[in-house]
Amino acid sequence: MRPATPPSPSLPPRLCVGVLSGTSVDAADAALCRVEGTGAGVALQLLAHVSHPFSPDLVARVLGPQDARSLCALNFELGERFAEAVLAVIARAGVKPGDVHVVGSHGQTMAHLPSDLSPIASTLQIGEADVIAERTGLPVVSDFRTRDMAVGGQGAPLVPYLDWAVFRNRERPDATRAFLNLGGIANVSVVGEHVDDTLAFDTGPANMVLDGLARRVTQGQLGCDRDGSLSSRGQVIPGLLEELLAHPFLARPPPRSAGREGFGEALVDRLWKAAPERPHDLMATARAFTVEATARAFETWVHPRFPRLEAVYASGGGTRNPVLMADLRARLAPVPLERLDVLGFPEEAKEAALFALLAAEHRAGTPANVRPATGAMRRVVLGKLTP
Repeated sequence: MRPATPPSPSLPPRLCVGVLSGTSVDAADAALCRVEGTGAGVALQLLAHVSHPFSPDLVARVLGPQDARSLCALNFELGERFAEAVLAVIARAGVKPGDVHVVGSHGQTMAHLPSDLSPIASTLQIGEADVIAERTGLPVVSDFRTRDMAVGGQGAPLVPYLDWAVFRNRERPDATRAFLNLGGIANVSVVGEHVDDTLAFDTGPANMVLDGLARRVTQGQLGCDRDGSLSSRGQVIPGLLEELLAHPFLARPPPRSAGREGFGEALVDRLWKAAPERPHDLMATARAFTVEATARAFETWVHPRFPRLEAVYASGGGTRNPVLMADLRARLAPVPLERLDVLGFPEEAKEAALFALLAAEHRAGTPANVRPATGAMRRVVLGKLTP
């Protein structure tokens, strides 16, 4: 096999769009970014961001039981929704579709089964890339997890590459920063000067259990613990919290990745049946579960290796829950907990920007998996190209 041509760190600026729906399954988020260079020299500038909420019916069908026919239909339907978001963010930025270099679509994760959860490691993201390519007229890079899994990795988390490439402290190479993403699942990246020194892993649930309970408590009127209004009305159930903290995932050393298989509807069902007459107490317990699982992950895996963190910078939907953030801030002290916005980047656009960057790196031929984060045997170029 002929060796690949080494990528040039001086690649000219390219306009790239990233699009996804996260583990919270609430919207199609898209970001248009200007990406210049590649690898350690890459620079990314956010130009525009949009979030197109999913209808309650679509959310219910994504989260509901699947057979081959429903999964097949959802794949194409989500492709249409992602294409709409891509065109909307291009329009918001005031550029033409033909000016865009590539679209990176993470899609919607339907199953993620790394080797520690299944005898056959596998993952499935849907949102048909061919549909996005046809509707936008642009090349699409998708399926970013699978190549990493093919070389022995967990295929997740992917965000550490963005955290290192874009947000490391370039003025102080000896400084280390932690980036905590509070989506459906919580994950942390600790980055310094070199990508192979990165520590990154899923800490456990962030909003996934809270969201599932919120839908039940409000009979579908709310899909999240908005402003902490539901969980703050209850009291933690100590015995139930300890039972949750005994979840086997939380004892696994990194690299590790989680999903709905461990913290989705099956766990929400179990909690609801444990105390259906105490809905707000269940919400308070779920919030405490997120806080304690996150804090214990820092104490066990992060602080022993990085005792002098500059700060923890948070992003994701959980940052808009002030009660959750206050609890986390108190529990992570004395390390400061800040929103990513203080670094000049809007936290709500971070994940979509990640897939703009990964698509740009795919086209540049630059490996973008972070081996210490996923456990992969080697670094590889991520994604599949739909011309």
